[in-house]
Amino acid sequence: MNFEKEYRVRSDDKISLKSRDTKTKGPFDDKEDAQAATAENVRTIQDLQYRMFVEAKQSLLIVLQAPDAAGKDGLIRKVLGRMNPQGCRTHPFKVPSSEERAHDFLWRIHKCTPPQGKVSIFNRSHYEDVLVVRVENLVPKSVWRERYEMINAFEHSLVANGTRILKFYLHISPEEQLERFRKRLDNPAKHWKLNAGDYEARRQWGAYQQAYEDAFQKCSPKHAPWYIIPADHKWYRDAAVSSIVAETLKDMDPQFPPVDVDLDQIRKLYQQAKDQEQSDD
Repeated sequence: MNFEKEYRVRSDDKISLKSRDTKTKGPFDDKEDAQAATAENVRTIQDLQYRMFVEAKQSLLIVLQAPDAAGKDGLIRKVLGRMNPQGCRTHPFKVPSSEERAHDFLWRIHKCTPPQGKVSIFNRSHYEDVLVVRVENLVPKSVWRERYEMINAFEHSLVANGTRILKFYLHISPEEQLERFRKRLDNPAKHWKLNAGDYEARRQWGAYQQAYEDAFQKCSPKHAPWYIIPADHKWYRDAAVSSIVAETLKDMDPQFPPVDVDLDQIRKLYQQAKDQEQSDD
């Protein structure tokens, strides 16, 4: 199965999240089959991320958006967070601080974008400024409707500077979300995640879905695509996202830099050091 083609949003698509499956098992026979595929993808990602870090000519930005409890943290922990932290950073975007509100909405985002050779993972992102602010009426429509064009220009500038962009929406059903809320209540180790605001947001499920659909249709150019990933099965979510990330890194084709030392000389120096060590013994 080509996950990239299956879940990519194209600019001319008519998006209806309500009509999209959240529970598919795709090409996998069972959970174990999907987990094996994920493990293989992770190994590929680790190898290519290392090459990209050493090459230091390209970068990768991964954007994660989803309703509460859809699995952004789990995806980072199980898949994306397996990359070498020396070349990978995760940036969670919460309610803007007073300093951040004093700047344009992209100010806090831009400084977290990846430099050459690095990967940045956004847990929520600049899209909150056409989602939450829209649904919760935090700014006038005249303000947020202009932001789609600003976002497209911002992402285009990143791509022009050598950054590949992958944007994932983890598509969970309201029934599965409520079940995950119950599990949080039953698990004291997850009580820190409990938030009354999550239940308030459920009352505006339809409004949020419409806001997402508009963002997908207005901001999914070929160079910075959105992917709508079925997320009711965590193992399927992990397999699909890991496959797309692995294939993207393959397409980026990072290369080790050319050797700029005399290998014969290094071998001689190594042998001399080894001989000296043995003589000291």
